[in-house]
Amino acid sequence: MLKKIISIVCLFVGFNSMSQPKTDSLVLEIMQEMKSRVSKNVLQDPTSYRLQIIYTQINRDKQNNPSFKNYYYNYDADNYYNPASMVKMPLAFLSLEKLNEIKKPGLNKFTRMQYDSNYSGQKLLLKDSTSETGYPSIANFIKRAFLISENDPYNRMYQFMGQEAINNRLYNKGYDRLRITRQFMGYSEEQNRHTNPIRFLQADGSTLYEQDGGYNTKPFDFTKHFLLGKRYLNKNDSLINEPFDFTKHNYIPLEDFQQILQSFLFPNSVPEKQRFQIQKEDRDFALQYLSQYPSETSYPKYNDSIFYDSYVKFYFQDSTHKMPSNIRVFNKVGWAYGFLTDVSYVVDLKNKIEFMLSSTIYVNMDGILNDDKYEYESIGHPFLNDLGKAVYGYELKRKRKYQPNLSEFKLKYDKRNPSDKRASIIDVDN
Repeated sequence: MLKKIISIVCLFVGFNSMSQPKTDSLVLEIMQEMKSRVSKNVLQDPTSYRLQIIYTQINRDKQNNPSFKNYYYNYDADNYYNPASMVKMPLAFLSLEKLNEIKKPGLNKFTRMQYDSNYSGQKLLLKDSTSETGYPSIANFIKRAFLISENDPYNRMYQFMGQEAINNRLYNKGYDRLRITRQFMGYSEEQNRHTNPIRFLQADGSTLYEQDGGYNTKPFDFTKHFLLGKRYLNKNDSLINEPFDFTKHNYIPLEDFQQILQSFLFPNSVPEKQRFQIQKEDRDFALQYLSQYPSETSYPKYNDSIFYDSYVKFYFQDSTHKMPSNIRVFNKVGWAYGFLTDVSYVVDLKNKIEFMLSSTIYVNMDGILNDDKYEYESIGHPFLNDLGKAVYGYELKRKRKYQPNLSEFKLKYDKRNPSDKRASIIDVDN
């Protein structure tokens, strides 16, 4: 089986790319433990599943300083996958960074916000019933984006940042292969260049700070085309007999997402220009909600039978829907157009284990885009759960010269009040 996998990988050429995918023997060795029928089928044809994996091994020195080593499977930065909700993660970090730079007394992630409109299609946002104050805020957007991956919080952070600033800031941090061009609102290319006017409010309703609507005048480089699938349904549900064009969609290579999460979790492990310049309390807040469960959260109050603890923890999403009590996962996932993606930092506080695992898989057997007929449940989720188990099992046995001190990631989480009788949220756009 191992020789067969290697031969398939060596023959694979990334879509719209002549580069050779990276594959390391260690990842192939670990994947030998993936013995389910689903996993074997995927690994026999990684090209069709557009499978990419990055396993990041973390080792500590005597002073507990971490070092990172990436091991790859079928990785090609030019092999397009749709990042979907993954883009919410850098937008959350950038929003905290921007708040820190404004330096307006009283203005922080909890400050109430309201969104106006000044361009075609823009939508007002004056209230937020999911928040404790009843108003939108960057803090509540981050909660909603991380806990169950809601879409509108991403749109609102995009509008707060502005299209030009999002891309400039990420480019300046060294992520020059990416582009974030779209909100999740069905907007045209021109509409996505415009962003709403915003005001921040004091508790008495008076205006604390105002931000004008923005417009990005800078062009994007769309010379590299990304076409996928055999056919697709357009917005009128008409079947179009040609591939779906992702050329102008959001795109960030998987390794860049791994680096973005690593730089946030371990800022001293990357060059200073790559770090997000935020306050400690903001970093702690983001870490909490990257790893907190919906069942622990009061605001927003999600129905935890629908949005169970492993809902956005793909590597631990088995039939029980429960998370191991000794494990916390700091991560972001995305799913759309048949792609499932997860970039995670996994901590086992009991066994003193830590690692990062990033992967994307495409499950669209009929080759039709936008028909909502994707094999997420029958192939995608079982494969990612099997992958997570294999890497975690390897880490349990791996010898370390120095045991890590993981106290930094032993966080205090919320606890939902059992006497809270408010109706829980059962329907969201994610």
